[in-house]
Parts: sequence; structure tokens; C-alpha cells
Amino acid sequence: MPSFHDTAQSAAPPEDVWKLLYDPARFPDWWAGIETVEVGGDGEYTMYPDGYPDFPMAQLLDTRRDEAQVTVSCLVSDLRFEWRLEPTEQGTRITVDVEIPDSEAHRLDGQRELIGTSMRRLAELAAAPSEA
Repeated sequence: MPSFHDTAQSAAPPEDVWKLLYDPARFPDWWAGIETVEVGGDGEYTMYPDGYPDFPMAQLLDTRRDEAQVTVSCLVSDLRFEWRLEPTEQGTRITVDVEIPDSEAHRLDGQRELIGTSMRRLAELAAAPSEA
């Protein structure tokens, strides 16, 4: 199964990163390739990719706050994203492990690019001053 790992550093404390990471309604703010999200119940939500408003993709979100971990599983293409947060002296280390099924292996390079962009956006957005 193709996979990759990425990491980023945010100047924000883990709590501020967590607020963006555990809430799928916030994903379009930082996750590259996601245009809109409809939140359901019990960790289920539907993601609509950029440029494909008529292509709903069911997702499952599993959050483990005590472990500072969020797992997103695509119920359409079986991609799996496991995000983790770790406090550092400078803020928060954000890591992600991505697993892609063999049938979707052609998407590996594209996902690596999207996730790299997403990690930078997440780190920057969490560290940005809050709007009052």
C-alpha cells in the first residue's frame, strides 16, 4: 500500500491547531482540494472537492483528543489520513501519515503535494491572530 509521512511546525499552541484539525467544517479553510463540507453525525461528513460540486465524497472522522490524534478515512476511495499533534517549545509539531490503497496509487504524488500545502496552511492559520 503506497504511503507517505509529512510534518510541519506551527508557532501556535496545540489547542489552537486542534480547533482547526478536529472540526471538518473548518477543513475548507486549510485543506487544499476541499471546496465545501457538509457535517453529519457520529464523525461522518461529506466532502466536495474543488471544482466538483456534484461529486460528494463520504468521509469518517475519528478524533482522540487525549492522544492529540485525528484520523480521516475516505469512504469512497479508501485514502486514510492520520494527523497527530505534539507540543514543542516553539508551538506544535503537526505530523500526518497517509495511506493510499493500491487501486489509487496513481494519486500518490498529487496527494503528497496537496497534503504538503495543507500542512503549511494549517500551521499558518492556527498561528494567525484571531479576528475579534
